[in-house]
Amino acid sequence: MASSSTYTVRGMTCDHRVGSVTAEVTKIPGVTDVDVAQGRLTVTSTEAVSVEAVTEAVEEAGYAVVG
Repeated sequence: MASSSTYTVRGMTCDHRVGSVTAEVTKIPGVTDVDVAQGRLTVTSTEAVSVEAVTEAVEEAGYAVVG
């Protein structure tokens, strides 16, 4: 069963930045889709994905999950 979670990411304002975040988050096991729009990151996965894993991936891309 797929599940999804949405996060706010500070600093994503252009396609290159969106691509960087998408590339890192899709490396997380179980992630099947990543949608980035207007500072929001929605992660869809086949299994539970921890907030910590998403935060780490976003930080690896050079940005921060807010709140």
